[in-house]
Amino acid sequence: MTTQELANAFVALLKEGKHEQGAATYNADDIASYENMPGPMAECHGKQAVKGKGEWWTAGHEVHEFTTAGPYLNGDQFAVHFYFDVTVKDSGERRKMHEIGLYTVKGDKIVEERFFY
Repeated sequence: MTTQELANAFVALLKEGKHEQGAATYNADDIASYENMPGPMAECHGKQAVKGKGEWWTAGHEVHEFTTAGPYLNGDQFAVHFYFDVTVKDSGERRKMHEIGLYTVKGDKIVEERFFY
């Protein structure tokens, strides 16, 4: 599978709202994930840790709108543009934000994800 094929399939699942399926199918067992924030979820290693980070985020936010654009390819990497309209459950604050996810592919799996916002 090429990076283009993997990126297209991964983003198609995201656009269908199948985030967990996308991660389960395409994340490497030893994936590294880097967020642009302080705290315990800023850096995660391993498929189960990244899954836990996703569950933590979902539990803390009410999603009003979520869209994706891309993928945008460059060699063994691809980027995805995300738009979120969410309410943070703890504070009640509504946030609208744009985020870029940069994914690195090796051996038909995503081995690293980095998020910029």
